[in-house]
Amino acid sequence: MTLKQAFEDQAGHCVALGSPFMGQLMMVLARDWPTDSALGRKFASATGDVGPMGASLPLRLAGGLHALVLKRKAPELSAVYPPHQASDADLSAAVLTALQTHEAFLLEWTDHAPQTNEVRRSAALIAGTRVAAQHFNLPIQLSELGASGGLNLMWDHFALEIDGHHFGPNMSTILLSPDWTGVLPPKTQPQIQKRRGVDLNPLDPTRHDHLLRLMAYLWADQPERLNLTRSAASVMQAKVDQGDAIDWLAQQLPKAPQGCLHLIQHTVAWQYFPKPAQERGKALIEAAGQLATAQRPLAWLSMENDGTDKKGAALTLRLWPGDITLNLGRADFHGRWIDWQHTS
Repeated sequence: MTLKQAFEDQAGHCVALGSPFMGQLMMVLARDWPTDSALGRKFASATGDVGPMGASLPLRLAGGLHALVLKRKAPELSAVYPPHQASDADLSAAVLTALQTHEAFLLEWTDHAPQTNEVRRSAALIAGTRVAAQHFNLPIQLSELGASGGLNLMWDHFALEIDGHHFGPNMSTILLSPDWTGVLPPKTQPQIQKRRGVDLNPLDPTRHDHLLRLMAYLWADQPERLNLTRSAASVMQAKVDQGDAIDWLAQQLPKAPQGCLHLIQHTVAWQYFPKPAQERGKALIEAAGQLATAQRPLAWLSMENDGTDKKGAALTLRLWPGDITLNLGRADFHGRWIDWQHTS
């Protein structure tokens, strides 16, 4: 995939996920990319897949540009970024100016892969964990793979609202209300006893510079996502370790205590693990499942791209003992809607 194709491909994804501004920005960059600049030469030297399923160079750059807007370092960009609207010509002129003026910042910023912590995915985690808690009514030890900043480890502090039905703390300022199809999730209220996550490059949302990085990769014309991330950061209490997810998991699985349900969760992370890591992780979880008991059960809750042509991500829950697989439904990758297919 060429860089131009990567920008165009990313534009389509952004529009499909409700961001016309990002679609416009990506198409402007596809057309007017400055190939003779230091950034142009850096991107031209990139090897492998530069698109959305690989290095995500377009999103790296978009994150850097948005960071400049959030930091109020680029007035020429702020004037054409949402809530303002701009023509392609005006947006292109402002972006090209920013690429030149802030080239050193953007060269460093684009060294790092995009990191998002989509809080709205917690709606699926809230519902899915209630199914697990219905099977094993025990306190939960929660482990998240590919946790980024760990905000989705805090889902029990968020409230899910479906057609006037409220799930979660009554006083929560973090309200998730996806378009919901299907029956309501169970009323069983999960109790988190311990929570911890892992990421190759974890961010700490309680630090201003780390929160800025998380915010920068959200899209400027989607203020709800920005506001939810700020709110979730205000209740952040979870620890996210730095390390390889599967190596970390191998250490955590034997530590699961008696009298707890060990629940492993991940959302749109597994697909980025190398194939051998996926196979090893699956084998580790299944082996731990064979040792699970009613007083030391195991659950594996995932929201991931399953490679089908169906919309959104597959919601899957596996439970041990018994090795029960429940196909809970599908969810929008950004948590805007959930097609809930579990009925009991």
